[in-house]
Amino acid sequence: MTSITAPGVQVQLGGAGSDNQTALQFFLLLTVLSLVPSILMMVTSFVRITIVLSFVRNAIGAQQMPPNQVLVGLALFLSLFVMAPTWQRINTDALQPYLTNQLPADKAFEVGTQPLREFMFKQVRERDLALFIQIGNLPQPSTQADVPTYALVPAFMISELKTAFQMGFLIMVPFLVIDIVVSSVLMSMGMMMLPPATISLPFKLLLFVMADGWHLIVHSLITSFS
Repeated sequence: MTSITAPGVQVQLGGAGSDNQTALQFFLLLTVLSLVPSILMMVTSFVRITIVLSFVRNAIGAQQMPPNQVLVGLALFLSLFVMAPTWQRINTDALQPYLTNQLPADKAFEVGTQPLREFMFKQVRERDLALFIQIGNLPQPSTQADVPTYALVPAFMISELKTAFQMGFLIMVPFLVIDIVVSSVLMSMGMMMLPPATISLPFKLLLFVMADGWHLIVHSLITSFS
């Protein structure tokens, strides 16, 4: 053991192996915590909601209206609303028992992932899940517990992307009809130099407001996870 002493400071070089192990665990913990926001976004409803809201803005044709900060904030709070039952189960079954020393860390992690896995299994497509099981040369699972999480998460993500794009397509159809009608009218009037988007934008906004579009979009998004 080598000690270096300075006024008010003492540095020790070398030490027990347990100290090094603790430092390594602390470093790994910080690494995981830095990735938690991205991980949580990928295994929750955030991806689908964000993409659908982006499709809505693009379908209307309003430039950066609503702003990105508003869309992301709305997607975040809608995700919290959709995932609230799952978070409550994680808090009750895993987090609180771990904080009161009723469960060790590894067991608490295993119990805490079960609600998230159940949520993902409800949304994932069997075809997407089978894809990663086949590519990974994994044994054919007989129950959901046999499916590893590292295969479930990417299958869930591409399922969410497909669902979001399907919803986005249905949202864009009525606005596309308005664009086609406006373009046909302008062509028949010989106003070919006038951009159709300039004329169709007020009509698309009127349609969206009259149909109470935000209410319908949010209702469809939340019920799509039921």
